[in-house]
Amino acid sequence: MSHLDRKEVVERATSLLRIGLGLVFVIGGLAKLNLLLGTSAAHDGMVAQYLGSAGYINSLFQQYLFSGTSLLSPSVFLTALSFFELASGLAFIAGVFIRPLSLFYGFLLWTFVVALPTNTVPGVSLSVETYTAPAILVQMRDIALSGMMFVLFNLGAGKASLDRKWFPHQSDISWNTLGLLLRFSLGMVFIVAGFFGGFAHIANFASNHWLLALIGLVMIFGDAVLVRAAAAFAMGVFIWFMLHKLNFDKSALANLNSFKREFALLGAAAMLLMLGGGDAFTGRDLARRVAAYFSGAGRVAN
Repeated sequence: MSHLDRKEVVERATSLLRIGLGLVFVIGGLAKLNLLLGTSAAHDGMVAQYLGSAGYINSLFQQYLFSGTSLLSPSVFLTALSFFELASGLAFIAGVFIRPLSLFYGFLLWTFVVALPTNTVPGVSLSVETYTAPAILVQMRDIALSGMMFVLFNLGAGKASLDRKWFPHQSDISWNTLGLLLRFSLGMVFIVAGFFGGFAHIANFASNHWLLALIGLVMIFGDAVLVRAAAAFAMGVFIWFMLHKLNFDKSALANLNSFKREFALLGAAAMLLMLGGGDAFTGRDLARRVAAYFSGAGRVAN
């Protein structure tokens, strides 16, 4: 493949990742606003869901955000956040302001980890429902989205984007580095699902745990051919999960919201299928590095 052909494939793959991420925020923003701007009961239920013991904002962050001196109320905060989520999702799909948005979201997504209410102390009898697994495992998909955001920050918006027209930018970032970040981000989702899926709100994609763990390990440590194969299997898992989650008693928006993150995960898997995962820190590369170290080739002379 020539350099120009390779660049074209990278641009197309980047667009798929960008649009997948955009769909996450458009669907999430619309689903929240549909409740927050709906009936009084729907609004109150949405606020209670986020602030409850099994919600998304723990007591520390509630005190920080909504203390007596704060101008924010939970309703105003969630409504403003949802409008921003929707607007930024549309910006991702249109491909505009991608670098500042992806950098912002790359860090923001980690707040969903630290803000999750959890109790992992053994022997404690809980009188309310809450998360009893470490937040980093429960929110592994959001951590993966953070990694994808940093990939997008380095590559830009890709094809069919306003950024490409308005703010053309040449990127010479090595795919070895970004491929490593992307395959670790997606691979860890499968490893967590494989070894911990089904426990305490940890996603298992309605699939066999050993299959999920194998996909994750191959994705992280495999060479280009194996990573592409793992990416193809991953896409199959996500499509199966999305079909499994369909509930015809729910609205179309509610159904989409139940598997919105999988659109971004599908985009990441498609990108790995198209580009591979690079050569850095694959199993073969690690073996070479270890051999070089013990043979003395990797040591620095005193």
